Amino acid sequence: MDFLKDFLTSISIRDVLDIAIVTFVIYKSFMLIKDTRAEQLLKGVLILLIVTQLSRILHLYTIYWILEKIMNYGVFVIFIVFQDELRKGLERIGRTKFFSGEKNITKEEHTINQLCEALEELSDQKTGALIIIERETGLNEIAATGVILDSEISTGLLINIFIPNTPLHDGAMIIKNNRIKAAGCFLPLSDDYTIKKTLGTRHRAAIGISEKSDCYSIVVSEETGTISMAFGGKLKRPLTVEEIKIILLKDLKEDNKKEGIFPLRRWK
Repeated sequence: MDFLKDFLTSISIRDVLDIAIVTFVIYKSFMLIKDTRAEQLLKGVLILLIVTQLSRILHLYTIYWILEKIMNYGVFVIFIVFQDELRKGLERIGRTKFFSGEKNITKEEHTINQLCEALEELSDQKTGALIIIERETGLNEIAATGVILDSEISTGLLINIFIPNTPLHDGAMIIKNNRIKAAGCFLPLSDDYTIKKTLGTRHRAAIGISEKSDCYSIVVSEETGTISMAFGGKLKRPLTVEEIKIILLKDLKEDNKKEGIFPLRRWK
């Protein structure tokens, strides 16, 4: 106990700061090489280090001499073979907020940007689409009626899913936690008799699911290319892509508020 007490009292703030910086650098370095060829190389280097030390302890002098030479000259080989990975890693460091002064885009903002780009393209092409953004109310039973994808969101994938005559184009897509949860899903239609007769099945389905959950339902009309959004059983149309983006970004900022940005009075 005395040893532990002496050890703890001997640690200064400078020592803690030093350890914290080294830990941070090691962590960031690992994140840079994660899922790259360099990650496999690092595992190989660690194995060589362990074998080298074992050969020294076991007095296997020939093996130790060979491994020691490999380790000494291997550093130069690493810089030559992995120069592309090192260059990309340095570029990523240079693009960080600390050096560039630019704001880092969150996953949510990236999702909104990709979604809005897809909506603009779908609207221009007059390609029908129905996209549901799941919020607090779970939609697992709805997702089960379609094809589970659990894929990352990209503009190209969003557009391709709704291309006519493809297997998933005629159903709804569900987005949850910045991923495409499912596509080709069947939604309940609204029974509201006041809905205009000019609105098609997609719009009635968008309103129907918004009546049963707190989701956002975004519809692109295949006849006119008009973009609509439903929430709380109310449909707002027409909306521009910019308006959709503003709504979603504002909701992202006010996510912790109970009322959110979609009080029903805005949709009456």
